[in-house]
Amino acid sequence: MIILAFFLAHWYLSVSMQTLFLHRYAAHQMFTMSKAWEKVFYVLTFIGQGSSFLSPRAYGIMHRLHHAHADTDQDPHSPEFSKNLFDMMWKTRIYYNDILNNRDTIPAKFKKGVPNWPWMEHFGDRWPVRLAWGTAYTLIYIQFATSPWLFLLLPVQFLMGPVHGAIINWYAHRYGYTNFKLDDTAKNLLPFDFLMMGESYHNNHHKYGGRANFGGFRWHEFDPAYPLLKVLNGLKIIKLRTGRDEAYM
Repeated sequence: MIILAFFLAHWYLSVSMQTLFLHRYAAHQMFTMSKAWEKVFYVLTFIGQGSSFLSPRAYGIMHRLHHAHADTDQDPHSPEFSKNLFDMMWKTRIYYNDILNNRDTIPAKFKKGVPNWPWMEHFGDRWPVRLAWGTAYTLIYIQFATSPWLFLLLPVQFLMGPVHGAIINWYAHRYGYTNFKLDDTAKNLLPFDFLMMGESYHNNHHKYGGRANFGGFRWHEFDPAYPLLKVLNGLKIIKLRTGRDEAYM
């Protein structure tokens, strides 16, 4: 039970920081926050994603390109241009690393306003740091795992951030239902998103890329991240932007 609780806590903290900070803030600027709070969220993302920490700057830029060029040959991670899930993940990794290391030729408009804390971006990406997180996870499993089968969860924990991205970028362009007719293949993967904190309402999000609430178009669509944003807004930690139903670019 301890290992399952640890895995679930890691899963939901990781996906929460990915949807709140990397996706809704860094990529889409659905809300604003002070530079001090931005650094707090950087640290929370580092803790939440651990060994699979994703650069908010690189993620934000890459995701903006995904919306601007969805399901074309300029999309950083389209299933339409990949042989399988792992091929797409490998291509995404190369694209991401080019942005992270400033080897890209992406137009400046896609980089405007993305958060950038160079020290944390560098620290979180260092291999000794990633290995330290992975070692910590492994020691917890050695101490508390009650069955060898539980160790099969460890690779997912090592790669939690990319796993979350792959679920949406592959499966939510392959399976599910649609509320809106689009020029791309984005679908709502889950009728009730208990797994991805609203991220699986991908068809809704591609229709209204600036809308902070990803659900709400059918009675069963509940976006768990949106109430969190409302609470943070009420506490004046963030300031939600209104009237932003349009796509980012």
